[in-house]
Amino acid sequence: MFSFAGGPQPLSWAVRIRVAIGAARGLSFLHDAESQVIYRDFKASNILLDAEFNAKLSDFGLAKAGPTGDRTHVSTQVMGTHGYAAPEYVATGRLTAKSDVYSFGVVLLELLSGRRAVDKTKIGVEQNLVDWAKPYLGDKRRLFRIMDTKLEGQYPQKGAFMAATLALQCLNTEAKVRPRMSEVLATLEQIQSPKNAAKHIQSEQHTVSIPVQKSPLRQQHSPLNLTPRASPLPSYRQSPRVR
Repeated sequence: MFSFAGGPQPLSWAVRIRVAIGAARGLSFLHDAESQVIYRDFKASNILLDAEFNAKLSDFGLAKAGPTGDRTHVSTQVMGTHGYAAPEYVATGRLTAKSDVYSFGVVLLELLSGRRAVDKTKIGVEQNLVDWAKPYLGDKRRLFRIMDTKLEGQYPQKGAFMAATLALQCLNTEAKVRPRMSEVLATLEQIQSPKNAAKHIQSEQHTVSIPVQKSPLRQQHSPLNLTPRASPLPSYRQSPRVR
């Protein structure tokens, strides 16, 4: 898992954080745009990497325009991928940008642990990554239990705990308490380069126009500047949609 282009070597800690930053920057751009866009189906298989591990978001088939005026959410049919969808969205159909934040927390857990969001080959609680990992995320002494063994301990203890704490915040059952994606991005950049934490790349630098489609059907191509390379992240094309 997390091997580039199907190769045998797992991604290093530095590359995993780079991937997380790229994905967070994409979601932050969508959420902070003048006309907010909620991605709605954020997951590992929708992140494509180029040869330099720059992350791009793909498949905007389920994207929705964010709430306008005094509305706090968008009411819509519940769709997405099992294991990634925010619990309040699954329960009520009320979609907000914080639903994407929850999904990002799941992907961040995948990057930390090297495990899939849902793995039926596991037993009991370990089948669901969030259920299994949550008890360890806020405990420095037990965090190593969920870290990917393929990293062979080659990661900064402080940085790993910061990332785990961030994932826990994103996965909060109370949507309002979850951080905004711009805050998530800032924290990840601090993890990547603590001495240069203030030098954040602003989302305004992006000039891509993202069309919002109301159809629940998947799109084969993303409007973002994707590379033709296959994604090194795990594919979930057969994952059931949440309905």
